[in-house]
Amino acid sequence: MPDNITLPLLWLGLISSMLGCFSHLQNAVIGAIAAYSSLWLVTRLYKWLTGRIGMGNGDFKLFAALGAFFGWQALPFILLCACVVGLIFGITTLIIKKQHRHTPIAFGPYLAFAGCINLFWSQSFLLHTMI
Repeated sequence: MPDNITLPLLWLGLISSMLGCFSHLQNAVIGAIAAYSSLWLVTRLYKWLTGRIGMGNGDFKLFAALGAFFGWQALPFILLCACVVGLIFGITTLIIKKQHRHTPIAFGPYLAFAGCINLFWSQSFLLHTMI
């Protein structure tokens, strides 16, 4: 994920939270920090254990942007959703293309997809609770 996409998204998420669009500013800042640092930590531990790089920095920044938009409370759902969808598509792709299990699979699209699911699910949930 290129910085010219992820960094403006991060700032847009913080600004929208400052305006009260999706999350409160405090939750957005905590969400951005927690999202970035959690994937960074997992990736560093993976590299320490295996000697291989498991994820790129763009994934950290995209997850931080999602944390800035939706707040820290949404992070477990987004990460779980991205992992499940990525696992399903990843295993299916590896089987169909007969690739090795160490074949890199981009995680960014699954994070983006999970962010969209969270956006529509949380908006739908909010509408039902307000009625």
